[in-house]
Amino acid sequence: MAKGKKYSEIKWDKLDNTAHLFPVIANETMTSVYRISVTLKEEIKKELLQEALEIVLPWFDIFNSRLKRGFFWYYFETNRKSAPKVVEESTYPCLYMAPYTNNNYLFRVTYYKKRINLEVFHVLTDGMGAINFLRELVYQYLRLSHKELSEKMGNHLTSDTSLNKEDSYIKNYKKSHPKVYKTEKAFLLKGEFLQPGQLGVIHGYLPINQLKEASHKRNMSINQYLVGVLVYSIYKEWLHEAPNKRPVAVCVPVNLRPYFDSITTKNFFAVVTAVFRSEKENYTFEEVLEIVKASLVEQINKENLENLIAYNVSNEKKLIVRAVPLFIKKLAVKYVYVNSARANTTTLTNIGSISIAEEYKPYIEKFHVVLSMTKGQNMKSAICSYDDTLVFNFSSCLKDVSIQKAFFRKLAQEGIDVIIESNGVYYE
Repeated sequence: MAKGKKYSEIKWDKLDNTAHLFPVIANETMTSVYRISVTLKEEIKKELLQEALEIVLPWFDIFNSRLKRGFFWYYFETNRKSAPKVVEESTYPCLYMAPYTNNNYLFRVTYYKKRINLEVFHVLTDGMGAINFLRELVYQYLRLSHKELSEKMGNHLTSDTSLNKEDSYIKNYKKSHPKVYKTEKAFLLKGEFLQPGQLGVIHGYLPINQLKEASHKRNMSINQYLVGVLVYSIYKEWLHEAPNKRPVAVCVPVNLRPYFDSITTKNFFAVVTAVFRSEKENYTFEEVLEIVKASLVEQINKENLENLIAYNVSNEKKLIVRAVPLFIKKLAVKYVYVNSARANTTTLTNIGSISIAEEYKPYIEKFHVVLSMTKGQNMKSAICSYDDTLVFNFSSCLKDVSIQKAFFRKLAQEGIDVIIESNGVYYE
């Protein structure tokens, strides 16, 4: 790859179907920014990380974009400005990313000691697209840091890195499907907030082999099991094992790529909701797990996911919607979002196992994912795994950490060795 690759022309690109939402709802308190970070086994050298970013960025059209406002829609345009500046982390994760700062880029790269943070405005891509970019950034950094790696691996993108930019929502759209989203109000987590701008972060490190044993014992996937433990923790700590008219509803984003044979680097996910209704007193742990599993199994299948795609895309394709000016669309989208935002108690996203080329593994220790807050959801969770460890993250703007404590305590009772670390907010 040649540093400072120049573009002969400016390119334009449409936002994918999901991306239309994020420029409308994003603000200082609801940033729509998420973080994926990698911790190396060596201190980060700022100058080399900056150089690596400048080398890699021109190859990724998705990241080398700026957001523009059209008459009918937002759209992307090639960003011809220099790469954003790499800085040492000094703030809380996932802060608002104004489109006209940061050299107009919609992502930021920071570092702290051995950790490299990639923070992305969701309008660009989802977690899988971000991993695609972060992985190449780290590879390039390591090649700059270690001459022997550069000589062995060369200076090019790895073969499993995608540059595909198709809108897989449109490609897999099928007509004549019914509306499938429900907007019933869910039980919400409320309480005393942390200081404005603060975000409490807790990571739990869990051995994958122990998680497999615990989940397979109950004939569940690891993801189903962890969603179930989360729901049970909310039921115990906030519902106090009592009936409640509002369901505990956990939003679970689903990566659609494996279901539709896609390698797009744009957003391509759908959300399903694990629903638990507390209709009696004293549900057992096993009862909660079975209810959560049944809820997820019912929804995570190709037919239902096709219905979700169809419903979302059909709204975008309606001629009357396409012809409405952007300023009116924004009002309508925000109205619909605000009225549906309270349909979920929390979110748990799992970006899965992060694969690394064997040659780079000796230099990499772990990965993390952190989500920002959204309206009605004052606590969220994210999962990623690398090598033999799964990292379960809680991010929250609430002072109360009873759910987090109950969650990890339950896993420990299940025979899973838990190691916990936090960003220190709760000790201030």
